Amino acid sequence: MLSRETIVEKKKLGIAALTMINIFAVVLVVIGLVEVMRMTGKASLSVTVLGSEGVELDVGEVTPERKKENETLYNGKAYALNEDLVTVLVMGIDKETVTEVGGQSWEADEAGGYAGGQADALFLLLINPHNKNVYVIAINRNSMAEIDVFDEEGNYQGIFTKQIALQHGYGDGKEESCLRQVKAVSRMFHGIPIHAYAAVSMDAIPELNDVVGGITVEVLDDIIYPEYDMDLHQGETVTLYGDKAYWYVRLRNENIFNSNELRLQRQKQYLTTFAAEAKNQSVADIRVAIELYQTVRKYMVTDIDLNTFTYMATEYIGYDFDIENMYSLQGEAVQGNQFEEFYVDDAALQELIIELFYEPLEE
Repeated sequence: MLSRETIVEKKKLGIAALTMINIFAVVLVVIGLVEVMRMTGKASLSVTVLGSEGVELDVGEVTPERKKENETLYNGKAYALNEDLVTVLVMGIDKETVTEVGGQSWEADEAGGYAGGQADALFLLLINPHNKNVYVIAINRNSMAEIDVFDEEGNYQGIFTKQIALQHGYGDGKEESCLRQVKAVSRMFHGIPIHAYAAVSMDAIPELNDVVGGITVEVLDDIIYPEYDMDLHQGETVTLYGDKAYWYVRLRNENIFNSNELRLQRQKQYLTTFAAEAKNQSVADIRVAIELYQTVRKYMVTDIDLNTFTYMATEYIGYDFDIENMYSLQGEAVQGNQFEEFYVDDAALQELIIELFYEPLEE
C-alpha cells in the first residue's frame, strides 16, 4: 500500500478544513472560561480581517444613504447587512509537494502558484446570533477568481484570474498566506467582511478522526483505489479509521468530469457526522474535547486566540448546525487548457449573499 506521501497530484483534495469546522463546534459547546476572556474575545471578533470597506453588490440601485448604512435593494425590497454576523474563513492546506527553491519553501503548483501550499478546501463559517444558526458555504477550489500573484522572491506581479485555491500558495504558508487568501475570498464575495481565519493541514484528518473512535458513514459513491487500500462501494455502511477517513474525503474519480462536486457531497456527509459524534462525546467526557483541541493545534495556523475561543464557546453554545445549513456555490465547470476551471454564477452568489449576510428591513 502506498503512503500518503506518494499520492499522485491530481488525486489530491486537501479537505482538513472539514475537521477544523468540527473542532469549532466542539469548542463552542464544552469550553467554559471567565468573563474577562469573553469580553476580550468579543472585542477581537468585532474587528474584521478584511472586507470592512463595504459590500459592493450589483443586485439593485443603491442610494448613497443606503450604501452608507450598509443597505441595498434586491427585487424591490430593502435589506440591511447583518453587522452582528461573525464570518470565519476555514482553509484546508495541501503542502505535500512543497520543495526547497532558493532557500525557501516553494511549491510549483498546477497553475503556477508557490510557497505556502494550496488551499484545497475553502469554507466560510457564518455564525448568526440573530437566529442562533451556524451556516457553512463550501467554495469550489477551482473557482476562477482574482488573486494577487507574487514571484519566488516575493515581488508583487499583479492581479490575475486563477483558481482561488492557489492564492494561499503565494505567501509564507503562515499568516501572510492566510491574509492573502482572506482577501481573495472577500473580494470574490463582493467585499463581505471576514472576522477570523483558521488554516489546517490535511494531515490532521486521520488523527482527529480516530480521537472519536472513527466515523461511520453510508458510502455515497464508489471509491475503488487498491493502491490506497480503498475498496468502498456505494450504499455500504463502513466505519472509517485513520487513513481511510483521509482518503474518503480526498479521493475522486478523475475519469468523471467535475468529480469535485461528488467529493463535496462526501465532505458534507463526513462533516455533519463527525460534528455530531465529537459533540456528543465531548459533552459526556470533556477530555475528548481537550484531546481534539490539542491535536488540531499541531496542524493549525489561526488568528483566533484563547480569549476568542472562550467567547465563542460561551456565547454560541446551542446554536444549530446541520446539513441543511450547508451551501455550495452555483456555477459551471469547464475544462481549461490544462486544468479544470469552475466559473461561479455571480447572480446566484449575490442572491446567496443577500440570503445569509443581509436581513430584510421592515417597511
